[in-house]
Amino acid sequence: MTLILDKAPLRRNGAGFRPFVLPRPAERPRRGDWSQKLPRRNASLARALLGGGVATAELLAACVAALATVALYHAFAYGEAALTSHNLELCLLSALLFVVSNVTRGDYRIADYLALRRQGWRLFGVWTISLLIALAFGFLTKTSETYSRGAVMLFYAAGYLSIYATRLLLVKLARGATRAGGVASRRVFLVGLGEDIESFELRYKPESCGIDVVGAIELRREDPSTMEEDLVLAAAAARMLRPDDIFILAPWSHTSTIEACVDAFMRVPAQIHLGPEKVLDRFANARIDKHGGVSSLSLGGHPLNAMEVMGKRAFDAAAASLALLMLSPVLLATAVAIRLDSKGPVLFLQRRYGFNREPFRIFKFRSMTTMDDGRDVRQATVGDSRITRVGRFIRRYNIDELPQLLNVLRGEMSLVGPRPHALAHDQLFERKIALYARRHNVKPGITGWAQVNGLRGEIDKPEKIRLRVEHDLHYIDNWSLLLDLWIIFMTVFSKKAYRNAV
Repeated sequence: MTLILDKAPLRRNGAGFRPFVLPRPAERPRRGDWSQKLPRRNASLARALLGGGVATAELLAACVAALATVALYHAFAYGEAALTSHNLELCLLSALLFVVSNVTRGDYRIADYLALRRQGWRLFGVWTISLLIALAFGFLTKTSETYSRGAVMLFYAAGYLSIYATRLLLVKLARGATRAGGVASRRVFLVGLGEDIESFELRYKPESCGIDVVGAIELRREDPSTMEEDLVLAAAAARMLRPDDIFILAPWSHTSTIEACVDAFMRVPAQIHLGPEKVLDRFANARIDKHGGVSSLSLGGHPLNAMEVMGKRAFDAAAASLALLMLSPVLLATAVAIRLDSKGPVLFLQRRYGFNREPFRIFKFRSMTTMDDGRDVRQATVGDSRITRVGRFIRRYNIDELPQLLNVLRGEMSLVGPRPHALAHDQLFERKIALYARRHNVKPGITGWAQVNGLRGEIDKPEKIRLRVEHDLHYIDNWSLLLDLWIIFMTVFSKKAYRNAV
């Protein structure tokens, strides 16, 4: 058994794993996590106080937004800056409800501030509900008639933006402090075979995740009869180090080893975790689910929950309707130009796969002299003679995609999502690219994360479709309403979105 009691990376030598020096010399104080310099109970209290500071920062951000928006609204609407009590009370109540909701949900842990993934949508949902509850309270107390609708709507937008900006800053600070070793969300003790401990550190780099590895026990593989002795010493070491969590790093098929470790560490006041198998690296949202008395490890499912699906659909329908209305002159002019330029219909309909691989017909302005929609669909290439004069222009500026707003209204597509390919290409790529079919777990989009990063046009190399799929899967795993808005903005104004058009 090797006892490892340091945070330095694990290294192999000829004799196996190098045991680290114990104890650490007093004259060489360890730089990094302040929780190491405190008893475990005090470190937990310090982390709780840090979470309280984060909650206070977001409350202050919302309160400042309330004061500013109410004063500015009255300055522009009535010619003088004023803080009317009823409007101000509503805004401050909303801010307080927002923070209390996050506290009860446990959203102020340090670990929650190490990544911004999906936080924008979660903040938006909690903020909206908080304001609605505050308005309902005003209705019940018969004070809602005194609220200024303009001030409330302005506060709703400004409050969310201020909270989101504060969250962005806090996440950046937390990640920077974690990389520097200044903050650790949890103190962790590792136990397992030497190669599993090394693999864990190399794959996950715990210090970058806010995890402080306070020690590790390497079990001996060659003599199973000594495992009980090893685990007795391991439990004693864990009691001395007082970790928050104990990670058992052993292949899940080694049930006897896992059970022995659990029995040994059940007497240590720390949370026990079964370390991750390599297969879990493919599933960022894996979690334990319970269905009655049945527990299961959920590896994946719907990328969006019911509320997110409803929110995305409502945004798509409203934005597509508005876009069709505003772009109707462009649509009409394009239709006339296509009709005058070459023979054939104005619209080109082609079968594509949508959500759950259900086929539908996509609408596009006809930009070529051919209308392939069979087993063999030839891709458009640079200088393709089949592309008409008008077609070359509308493809260059993505105008040929605008009729797909009709597909959005029909519910077959979304404004933003993975771009659908012709059925023949879809079937080809699915056989060659791992996880390609996962793109069908969401509705296809008129534009997408791949397109605004310049990944469009002819696919003449395997690398091109691989990069597109990687970007599409990144979008699926990191979706938020703000990301959709950003992609739409980039589609219109970014030069990358117009690259490689053919």
